[in-house]
Order: sequence, then C-alpha cells, then structure tokens
Amino acid sequence: MTAHARHTIDADTTPEFTACYLRVAGDECAFIEAHTAHALPKLLAALRAHGRRPEDVRYVVVTHAHLDHAAGAGALMDACPNATLLAHPRAARHLVDPTRLVASATSVYGEARFAALYGVVGSIAPERVRALADGESFELGGSRLVAHHTAGHANHHIVIDDPAVFSVYTGDTFGLVYPALQGRGLFAMASTSPTNFDAGAARRSVATVLSLGERFVCPTHFGAHDDAPAIAAQVLRFIDRAEAWVDEAARGDEPLPAMEARLADRWREAIAAEAPEFGDAERALLALDVELNAQGLAFVAAARRSAGV
Repeated sequence: MTAHARHTIDADTTPEFTACYLRVAGDECAFIEAHTAHALPKLLAALRAHGRRPEDVRYVVVTHAHLDHAAGAGALMDACPNATLLAHPRAARHLVDPTRLVASATSVYGEARFAALYGVVGSIAPERVRALADGESFELGGSRLVAHHTAGHANHHIVIDDPAVFSVYTGDTFGLVYPALQGRGLFAMASTSPTNFDAGAARRSVATVLSLGERFVCPTHFGAHDDAPAIAAQVLRFIDRAEAWVDEAARGDEPLPAMEARLADRWREAIAAEAPEFGDAERALLALDVELNAQGLAFVAAARRSAGV
C-alpha cells in the first residue's frame, strides 16, 4: 500500500506566515504552492528531509497567481525536471508568460524592492503546464486529488481536495489563520487583496470548502487546522463587513487614497471587535494584510463607481 503524507513547509522569512505543502505518495510527490524564488532552498531541503529527490516531483500546484503563492513556480519547475504545473486556466497563462504580473508588481514596488520580495519570476514552458477545469482530478501515487474553482478572493483561484490525507488546500479562499494569532482563541480573517474581491463568490467558495467534508483545511497562511466550521464562520463575518464597506464606498465620492485610508481603519476596527485582546505584536503581524485588504476593496469600489453600478 502506498504511504501518503502531507508536510507543511515554512516558506517565508516571517515565521509561520506563508506555507507550501509537500505531498508525498510513495515514490511520487507534489508541491502545493511555490511562494517566491527565495523559498526554493527550503522546498528542496524539505524534499531531502523526507527522502525524496527533485526528480520525484510529479506536480507543482498553485492555488492562484498572486506572487506570494506563485512567483517561485518557474524556479521550482526548473529544479524539478519531471514536474507538471497545475493551475486554474486563468492563472496558467500568466505562469507561462509572467510578463504582465511582473510589470504590474514592479510598478508598485520598484525593481529593487520587487527583487527583494520575489526574486526572479521565470516563465514556464507551455507543454509543462496543465490548466485544471472545475472538478477535474489528477493522480498522485494512487490517490485522486480534485481541483475546485473558488472565486471571490481571486477569479483564478482553485482549492485542492485531497481525501487520502483528509485535507483541502485552500490558498486564500478560506482566509488567513496565522498560528501566532491563535493563542487566546480562534482568529481567522478574510483576504480581500487586489483586485478581484467578490463577496458573493467568496461566500460560495467558503461553502464549497465546507461541503468537501475534510478533517483539515490547509490555508497558505498558515498550516493545517481541524476547526473548519469555526474558521468559516469568522471569515464570513469579515466578508459580510467587507461587502457593506464596498457598497458604502462605491456610493461616495472620496478620492482613492482617502478611500483606502478609511477602509484600512474599518479593517482595524473590525479586527479589534473580533479580537479585543490583540496587542501591538498581533496588530503588527496583520499590518500588511490590512493595507492590502483596504487596497483591494478600494479598487472594487472605484471600479463600481466608474461603471455607475
């Protein structure tokens, strides 16, 4: 009988902030998420630690094309010569040719900061990339994993159901569940970073994950958790708030910077309401997510305003 295991890799420079998962199935294995090019040594070290070689990697799976999940996919594919990259059809084309992703992020961060954050974002040969339809499965060591399209955080997002290890890899669909914030009770926050937040789709995607009925949910941020219904309830409260904030902002006339600042304040207030015990350290850990979440909601509100919706 094939031995099946799932291993969490702490891939980021901030501890327990961004995970990649190594899925081992007998002599075969797969990575779920690639993080950035800077994470490559950690991913290859995890292979060695579990007695596997880069040649044993059959798949590299990315839940979506945001750079903290997929910027390192090209480097990882270069290191794993037998691997096929699996992604949503909309994400796959950007991983074959990441020019637009790189240009967009570089315009925000500048070249030096982009390189420090993400390293080199390499292209991937089209023949090594497979786009996964909603409900499409793939085989690993005799087990069957299934991709489900889950829009809401991004319109090119998938989650991967992995019954052999009772797990579903949720990317950012099921929120952010940082271990450092769980010491005094559950804290799970929705991610609404730019640019495709859709509250209705996000709620449906949370329901999709719950419907799979797996024991563990494995968000990229961070690690495996066995309390999916409680996580879902808190994430949904944040999604409901975000929807109301977007509706309000879309009806207003404030300029984009002011809108982003006000939405960031709304996020801080909501975090304080959900976790009044948080101190400076916890708030600092969430500072980047607050900024990105506010930017994402402001983008949607501004687009709706421009469209007259």
